[in-house]
Amino acid sequence: MPADSTGPSVAVVGAGLRGSAYAARVPASGRGRVVAVAEPDPVRRERFAAEHGIPPERAFPGWRELVAAGAREASGRLADGVIIATQDAEHAEPAVLLAGQGYHILLEKPMATTEADAERVVAAVERAGTMLAVCHVLRYTPYTRLIRRLIGEGRIGTPISVQHLEPVGWWHHAHSYVRGNWRREDESGPMLMTKSVHDVDWLVHVMGELPSRVSSFGRLSHLRPENRPDGAADRCLDCPLEPGCAYSAKRLYLSCLGDPEREGWPLGAVTHDATEAGVLAALREGPYGRCVYACDNDVVDHQVVNMEFPSGATGTFTVTAFSPYAQRQTRIFGSAGCLEGDGVRISLRDFVTGELETFDTGSEHEAPDGRHDAADAALADAFVEALATGDPSPLSSDGRQSLDSHRVVWAAEHARRAGTVVDIASPPGGPARAVDTPARAAGGGSPHPPAKGTRR
Repeated sequence: MPADSTGPSVAVVGAGLRGSAYAARVPASGRGRVVAVAEPDPVRRERFAAEHGIPPERAFPGWRELVAAGAREASGRLADGVIIATQDAEHAEPAVLLAGQGYHILLEKPMATTEADAERVVAAVERAGTMLAVCHVLRYTPYTRLIRRLIGEGRIGTPISVQHLEPVGWWHHAHSYVRGNWRREDESGPMLMTKSVHDVDWLVHVMGELPSRVSSFGRLSHLRPENRPDGAADRCLDCPLEPGCAYSAKRLYLSCLGDPEREGWPLGAVTHDATEAGVLAALREGPYGRCVYACDNDVVDHQVVNMEFPSGATGTFTVTAFSPYAQRQTRIFGSAGCLEGDGVRISLRDFVTGELETFDTGSEHEAPDGRHDAADAALADAFVEALATGDPSPLSSDGRQSLDSHRVVWAAEHARRAGTVVDIASPPGGPARAVDTPARAAGGGSPHPPAKGTRR
């Protein structure tokens, strides 16, 4: 469906994989249009501008130029909304300045790399009176809506405990968190934030409350220099052990050729030249051809977070590199039943009848390999709807709610480093706001009141 030329306009800051995916949905929805882009990579910038019909004077090499161009407009901005999908360390500054110009913002997670910067973003949006949605895409799936409905209807009674697993995948971890842009905390942040803040946010969303205490354990255990096999070379192309190595860059990236989706990702991060010669040149010269045991990575390759909620419920979250690249897996144990899900399918055991009921939310949520294309589209649709109507209700969370979820991650990281249990402090200015419960989201009263003296 063609974009509505009178609908809301959107600028995009960062035309990589995430920014391009959200932007593609804006005109595809039939309600919005993309009118400007800021992207430092000239190849990506030109491709993006051509795809969206953006004139050269609205295709900028960086977000600062886009901000400056907006300041010259009578309205003070180039568009109604902006999608910010830069590298993590460049989320906060453009978000603060663009909020000040009156843009409504769709901001890729994490919202910032420090708590102080995240607070600055939220404060800037609140001063401007604009909308902010952080890309917690897991909230926007049929699977998530169904789990919340089942809990809200009392199908498992009172939730008592939850287990949630994010299986990153051995090759995905090597691509993004050993050789790639998220390998170092000083350049992006801890892996729990850069990869899994939306898993923590999802647990808050599903359980209906923020954790009150957290502890965490994890480290960089395997993908480090002391585990380098004898005889391994610095680069896969020079390594006699490469054919038998689980982390072979040559095997991974050459296998992407001929597959349009895999040429977009992960290969698109490695080279724009999707030929054998182009891939080999990139592996010879660039960071993605390095031995995984000879990189400068320092983020964890596995971590567990333990949570206690105000209601007395408990939760564990595990993220690991040492798995297939697969759907997230969740078990929620309640007083009258339990459910288990894999991102698409849910099985629910009723403790009264003993019956096992299964649900399938279908392929509209995620592809079997764990991608969340449809959830990205649903989030982008919600943002365009909010822009078109001026009503933020299609957006599942606001800036304050996202800040709360981020604070849980920072608390967990402090607990991991200090070897302690951290009480999650209330936000400045007062107690934590109540999080909407699944029962309320389902349109009814809570089937199980919170324990005395607790906040749901």
